Amino acid sequence: MTYFRCRLTFLSRARFDPHMSGTQLLFRSQPVTSPPGFYFESLGADQQPEAEKKIRQSKLRTHLENRCLQNPGPFPAHMALISLEDLEGLDEENLDDDITDNTEPMVEEERLLSHWQAVASTHQVSVPAEMTGPIQEMTRNSQQREALPFSLISRQEKTGEVLYEERLYPAGTWASVTRGEDLYEQSISMAFMKLMRFICKENSAGRYLGMTVPVVSSIQVTKDGETFDKNVETAFFLPAEFQSSAPHSLDPDIRITHREPIRVIARTFYGTTTEQTVSWQIRLLWELLDLGDAVHRDRYMVAVYDNPASPRRRNEIWFIRRDL
Repeated sequence: MTYFRCRLTFLSRARFDPHMSGTQLLFRSQPVTSPPGFYFESLGADQQPEAEKKIRQSKLRTHLENRCLQNPGPFPAHMALISLEDLEGLDEENLDDDITDNTEPMVEEERLLSHWQAVASTHQVSVPAEMTGPIQEMTRNSQQREALPFSLISRQEKTGEVLYEERLYPAGTWASVTRGEDLYEQSISMAFMKLMRFICKENSAGRYLGMTVPVVSSIQVTKDGETFDKNVETAFFLPAEFQSSAPHSLDPDIRITHREPIRVIARTFYGTTTEQTVSWQIRLLWELLDLGDAVHRDRYMVAVYDNPASPRRRNEIWFIRRDL
């Protein structure tokens, strides 16, 4: 029998882990810049004719590539499990089937879903496979988002940098979801996925509705002034086309409501929106302001302009004026 040692160079480099028990080979990935491909080095001689050996090695390369990409196993991200029994049990028919059926490259939808799943895992959220369609639809239409209209009241700058703005947002129709997960970031992630499905055809109009930005989450602060209430409402302003005649949601958790005008003080920040990062932004803005009781101290809003998978998300913290 011929044994092979393989080095995986498909977006990553794989290594044999000597600490694995039994007959399992663990390929642990590391980022590399080398081009995709598999390279094998024979560790033992056999009596097969050279041509036959090359054919079988080629088939093994294809099989290993498919197994590494399609069967990650119960390990952390970017790890693939292959057993020695898998290789020993391969006959020519099995390998021919693999070449025929499993050599298609990962399609764009799968890559998008995998990317969203990786990002969501940092928020301890799982993105189910049924989100593939909405993710693809939202990505395809990402350049056609409507901006939530507002009137600029004032702007405070320092050395060319905008510290904060005061704005007036008009009355209008919103779609919203309230979630009460263990973590703030879980609540907004779960709510946003529901809103995505509503936008992408799970509505009485049966069509893609279009997207407005920002998506806004309303936060209640508990009596200690530091902790967020678990129930977080996440909402988006319906596109202009549907402001006068809003479609109904097929999900009973989504509410379509009319909201009165709101006057806010907004400060921009970038990155992820967790309870820790949002709390920090609230403290920063309080240090810049001297408003006394002119704004609410027990509730705030977080406005998000980019989808959760964007590497550098633009966000804003909103302080809410008590009156217009």
